[in-house]
Amino acid sequence: MANHKHTMKNKIILFGLLFSIATSSYAQLLKPYNLSFTKLANKWDEAMPLGNGMLGALVWEKNQKLRVSLDRADLWDERKALDIAKLTFKWVEEQVINKNYAAVQKIGDAPYDTSPYPTKLPAAALEFDLSKLGKVRSNVLDIETALNTIKFESGAVFNCYIHAVAPRGYFRFEHLKDLSILPELIVHNYANNLVEKGDNSHAGVGLQKLGYAKGTVTQTANTIRYHQPTAEGHYYEVLVQWQKMAKDHIIGSWTISNDQPASPVTISASAKEPTGWPAHTGWWKDFWSKSNLNVPDSLIQKQYYLEMYKLGSVARKGAPAITLQAVWTADNGSLPPWKGDFHNDLNTQLSYWPTYTANRLDEAATFTDWLWKIRARNLVYTKQYFGVAGLNVPGVVTLNGDPMGGWIQYSLSPTVGAWAAQHFYWQWKYSMDDAFLKNRAYPYIHEVATYLENITRLKDGIRKLPLSSSPEYNDNSINAWFFNWTNFDLSLSRFLFKAAAEVSLANGKPTEHKHWLAILAQLPDYEVNQTGFTIAPGVDLTSSHRHMSQYMAIYPLDLLDVNQPKDKVIIENSLQQLEKMGTRAWCGYSFSWMASLYARAYQADSAVKQLQIFASNFCSPNSFHLNGDQKGGQYSGFTYRPFTLEGNFAFAQGVQELLLQSRNGYIQVFPAVPAAWKDVSFNHLRTEGAFLVSATKENGLPTQVKVVAEKGGWLRIKLPFKTLVARGVPAEHVSTNDEGITVVKLRQKQEVTFENGYE
Repeated sequence: MANHKHTMKNKIILFGLLFSIATSSYAQLLKPYNLSFTKLANKWDEAMPLGNGMLGALVWEKNQKLRVSLDRADLWDERKALDIAKLTFKWVEEQVINKNYAAVQKIGDAPYDTSPYPTKLPAAALEFDLSKLGKVRSNVLDIETALNTIKFESGAVFNCYIHAVAPRGYFRFEHLKDLSILPELIVHNYANNLVEKGDNSHAGVGLQKLGYAKGTVTQTANTIRYHQPTAEGHYYEVLVQWQKMAKDHIIGSWTISNDQPASPVTISASAKEPTGWPAHTGWWKDFWSKSNLNVPDSLIQKQYYLEMYKLGSVARKGAPAITLQAVWTADNGSLPPWKGDFHNDLNTQLSYWPTYTANRLDEAATFTDWLWKIRARNLVYTKQYFGVAGLNVPGVVTLNGDPMGGWIQYSLSPTVGAWAAQHFYWQWKYSMDDAFLKNRAYPYIHEVATYLENITRLKDGIRKLPLSSSPEYNDNSINAWFFNWTNFDLSLSRFLFKAAAEVSLANGKPTEHKHWLAILAQLPDYEVNQTGFTIAPGVDLTSSHRHMSQYMAIYPLDLLDVNQPKDKVIIENSLQQLEKMGTRAWCGYSFSWMASLYARAYQADSAVKQLQIFASNFCSPNSFHLNGDQKGGQYSGFTYRPFTLEGNFAFAQGVQELLLQSRNGYIQVFPAVPAAWKDVSFNHLRTEGAFLVSATKENGLPTQVKVVAEKGGWLRIKLPFKTLVARGVPAEHVSTNDEGITVVKLRQKQEVTFENGYE
């Protein structure tokens, strides 16, 4: 025991040095975007967020205590509520035909609403008595280093962070006048009947409904270990350690384990430099170096960088994909909003939109890695429910890939796999990684295309789905099903077969390429009229609607191009109809998505307006997307506050779409920058073809565009210049066609700079 104490002391001393390293070791360019307050938040969804993809924390105040809510991404109760064996797509079709949809709702929908599981689980919380610290003077989250610092009028300082690459969080008090302030571990209400008051966050039932055995807490002078049994023999542990240092310091750490004992901190006593902090700040320095941008709207600029900070906090190799709340599960005594699950009818997809253009391909891969991991279960699900070979993905799914049910028009939608497949396609197109193409993108897209070919029916040369839907049009009624293609399902199918043809050809399979093009040709054209895209044949958008599902072909699928006259009419009519119907039924993510739709139509001012509305009305003070209008319904009739992340990340992509777009086989620089934005710049944004692009606009005039060819190949780029000068390649190698697209072939790593010719 004496040796253990000595070793622990050495470890804690070394950790104590971590905070002595100046956080200004590299330029403080991100300081203007920090979260900075003069008090602690009094709600969990306004807390300071910390995370490393697997572990998460929210720092706030509850009942006069400094509270650190602890979370781990893979803490799940995966007991099955939905009996998928009782459902088949063919049977659902029969019930819709016979107008007996109540039978379907009872089996497919009710279990999601009536059972507390499957669900994401919160872990625990640390609390410290604020009465011993005094009034808060400042509360700052430094997004450059992911360090939260709270200063008190007493002179005491509290620091905490979650290590970027190690499974541990750290905290430190310094300048304490009272060393009796020690952590208290607050365990969640899994075993009794006390239910906390609701907080308008769309939370589920109380955690006690899960029916777990009471956890055990074991405490020593310097540690607390919490062991919580969950379901079916699973458990998790929280381990907290701390040490009093000198006369006025307390330093500690915490970790959460899943189905194994929590391990004590291991910091080498022989290290020449403090263990941990350099690796932590090094990870974040590398993350921030990937790309940057500058726009002259301070609201949008700050929100963008806070979105990038959150992305770095929730997406990490080896961790699960981004769920509704990722590592920030609600700490309010109840199940998280919508059980904190994986919603693949919008939420997961939108959460990864900004990763590609922002040059964060490692973060993007956390989605495709997870989809690949659950692929085996999804293959079984596809065969059982749809009755055909190939691959589809449930629209609402657990950590291990099991369908959860819910509104099955979307939770068991026939085209979820096609939307998931787009991310395999994007990961390949933005990286041009041949190994990823061969081993992941091609087989995944091929399996989804095989399924979709098998599930559709060919009649008179036209291919159709047995049942189609459009999220979340008509919600959960029988009228949410259509016997003709919705534009949502049709757009995804057209994209999928087009992508299948492309990856097949790139993978050296010309026969398959021709096959998928033939299948694509069997699909009908989009259903459009004077209102633009309809929901389905004969069904116009006639009221405000939160999901932009019928406009998928514009964005994100990039199947239409506003530069083509026919497409331009469809796009502009669609946007006019959306404007006519208004935003009363929109959620926050609707405005984020709408920004990209406007950007694709070159309607810059309208796109910017959507971003401004989102940032000012639909976000908590800590930047969390709360779905409802937080200013009393100024733009939306939804005024609740359920926190989900997809609106945040779709916002970031909306900003990037103003500056750089990969569209219809070429890229475009400054496609939707408002005329009022005189000075704009970005560095190392990524495009399809694996090109890294940097550009500047000064005093209202685009001046320079630099392109680095990461892999080499043909660059097809639409520049913001009427005339140009190209540097880095011979002039005779550069040509510009009648559509204003400049074409040049670049070697791997070759750089070309285009400058305004000032005609």
